[in-house]
Amino acid sequence: MRAKITVVGGGFVGATTAHFLAAHELGDIVLVDIAPGVPQGKSLDLSQAAPVEGFDLKIVGTNSYAETANSSIVVITAGLPRKPGMSRDELVAVNSKIIKDVCENVKKYSPNAIVLVVTNPLDAMVYVAWKVTGFPPERIIGMAGVLDSARMRRFIADEVGVSVEDVSALVLGGHGDTMIPLTRYANVGGIPLTDLLPKEKIDAIVERTRNGGAEIVELLKTGSAYYAPAASVVAMVESILRDKKRVLPCAAYLNGEYGVNGLFIGVPVMLGARGVEKVFEIKFTPEEKTAFDTTAGHVKALVAAL
Repeated sequence: MRAKITVVGGGFVGATTAHFLAAHELGDIVLVDIAPGVPQGKSLDLSQAAPVEGFDLKIVGTNSYAETANSSIVVITAGLPRKPGMSRDELVAVNSKIIKDVCENVKKYSPNAIVLVVTNPLDAMVYVAWKVTGFPPERIIGMAGVLDSARMRRFIADEVGVSVEDVSALVLGGHGDTMIPLTRYANVGGIPLTDLLPKEKIDAIVERTRNGGAEIVELLKTGSAYYAPAASVVAMVESILRDKKRVLPCAAYLNGEYGVNGLFIGVPVMLGARGVEKVFEIKFTPEEKTAFDTTAGHVKALVAAL
């Protein structure tokens, strides 16, 4: 029996997520949106690509959560996107109401689901999802670090002139201006980044990583990124449904790790069939510890603003 995956939000991020999920044949897909006809039309279009692309699964679009019942995973992309000049934090009030409504339905129809949150401001929205559903915290996870690390890998690959497949990078902390691209852990084929690029180029990559989302928003004018966020969340879904136990940076609940209690912050975790199965604590330099304390303080302030 195939897993059922619900994607909430039929916009660019949600529809692209459904597309990538189908291409990976990870399970039957339910696309939910409040706009009449939108999820139905997009799911019908995607299902008609199946004979060409060769994926065998059921794809349904709906305005009702009843059809999402007993989902294994629920991916929440619903919410307003950023506009040029906006920070992710400015979305907190309106998107928290959307997340609350979504999660009440998730709790009602899929009480055993693992919930992956993509909506911004990410770190606060994961917290809202946890509070509203009442699910164990290991089943509530935020997608951010996979995306931010992917952006950093892309920039490194371009600068060094190598394949992205041979680049490793790790970005922790909140999904915003206080995120922490850990250059000490970045490498190309095992070669430390510091051996390949001068400090000023590495600093430029760090800055561009922090502003990766804003750069795309400025270019698009009327929307935000969707290909890379969708690909990133699908990597998380695959690790969970196939119990791959990949180690990925995700917004996970901290219960004393890194000196933080009761917040969801981007850290390296092992994703398996039970969700977050382990939080990895890495040893920070004094400078990195200060940066992490800063990002934790920012997340705490966002949650308090709710």
